[in-house]
Amino acid sequence: MGKLDELRKGFGANISDSFGTGAAGSSLPPGMSLDQAQRASAKDQGVTRSKHSVEIPTDRIVADPDQPREEFDEESLERLAESLRSKGQLQPIRVRWDEGRGAYVIVMGERRWRAAVKAGLATLSCVVHQGPVDPGELLALQLIENAVREDLKPIEQARAYRKLQELYGWSGNRLAKELAVPQPAIVQALKLLELPEPVQAKVEAGDLAPRTAYEISKLDNDADRIALAERVAAEKMTGGQVADVVKAKKSGRGGRRAPPAAPSSNWRAAAR
Repeated sequence: MGKLDELRKGFGANISDSFGTGAAGSSLPPGMSLDQAQRASAKDQGVTRSKHSVEIPTDRIVADPDQPREEFDEESLERLAESLRSKGQLQPIRVRWDEGRGAYVIVMGERRWRAAVKAGLATLSCVVHQGPVDPGELLALQLIENAVREDLKPIEQARAYRKLQELYGWSGNRLAKELAVPQPAIVQALKLLELPEPVQAKVEAGDLAPRTAYEISKLDNDADRIALAERVAAEKMTGGQVADVVKAKKSGRGGRRAPPAAPSSNWRAAAR
């Protein structure tokens, strides 16, 4: 069993509660006898209440500074805030108590909390995690949360992958297995971190596709990587064209097509 499998098993129903997908339990509700359960209405049979879900004032909840998501789209947050105003909160967020901060720190659901603040909600329904969680477990949970809810930006995701590697000493193959992500996707994501900042900025802004940026990362120096990224944006090059330029550059042809060979003298003679 992998590290994240153990984590999922350990958090069990609490994760389901956080996502709002918890299933009915098989045990009897507290204080209910078997005879009472048998006489209960169909809607009550097998239904239990989560002991962890509570209402917490939004001003007593704070963001986790180590959350892998660094940016939140304002337009998307406003749409979610309007939904919270009109329909209320449909799913609880997940928090943990931090004695040092004197506040509840978000484990999963920062986007919903930010939207709730925008919507002016006084409280939020929360699933409270009991007991300590090590940094690697928190990061893993947040990666899972973001994968389910809304993709991280490519560079944010790559940084989160790298941080998990550093925390656990995992290889790229082990990370792929633990997160159930294709191994080539991990390799491509991590290569983005080798790019110079101007190229990373284009990826984050959506001006450069991650796959194209991965091809650019195969060049040997930052000057060539920046120049090609600028050329891609200016000429609207496709990923295939970029791959061809990179191959040509690495083979010493400079990324330009070689001129056609001059006809030989024998060819000219034969043509007369």
